[in-house]
Amino acid sequence: MTEISNESDKLPAAVEQFILRWGDLGGQWGVNRSVAQIQALLILSERPLTAEDIADKLAIARSNVSNSLRELQTWKLIRRVPVLGDRRDHYEAETDLWQMATKVAQGRKEREIDPMVAAIREAMKQADDPRISPAVRQRLHSMHDFVNTVEGWYQQMLNVPPAQIMTLIRMGAKVVGLLKFVNRKGAKAEAN
Repeated sequence: MTEISNESDKLPAAVEQFILRWGDLGGQWGVNRSVAQIQALLILSERPLTAEDIADKLAIARSNVSNSLRELQTWKLIRRVPVLGDRRDHYEAETDLWQMATKVAQGRKEREIDPMVAAIREAMKQADDPRISPAVRQRLHSMHDFVNTVEGWYQQMLNVPPAQIMTLIRMGAKVVGLLKFVNRKGAKAEAN
């Protein structure tokens, strides 16, 4: 990997293209372009960078860099690290893709899924109201069962080692075939 260290050097073309594409992808993920570009720069940097380094490398305003760094820290995708002999704040990115995906999933769950789960659970507390039709009550129960199942699965997956999850992902459609086989065996056993 090319060292991104000399403030006067232009970024290598491959690094620049990655940063630009990551920024574009950030927009598709609902993340500000500058936030995504800063994360990309830090992912590829071999040493921690200061906010000034980042602003210079990406040619963006220092205030934008500060706000973006705070957002990335909130998502736990970067961290502040000390550098011997320098009192300025330096930042480095989480570079393990599995850890990044896990942190983003956890953040999204907290911001987007948990409020939905809470709303459904709150509605379920009042589902016995006689003014609620059986069809609406059934929909609430179905949603409640679904979110509880997904919530339980998510909690279980947090405890599965990443290597095992990657093995499962690589198996892909084979898992579906295995489930069909297991279901057929179970159906035959019940019939006997």
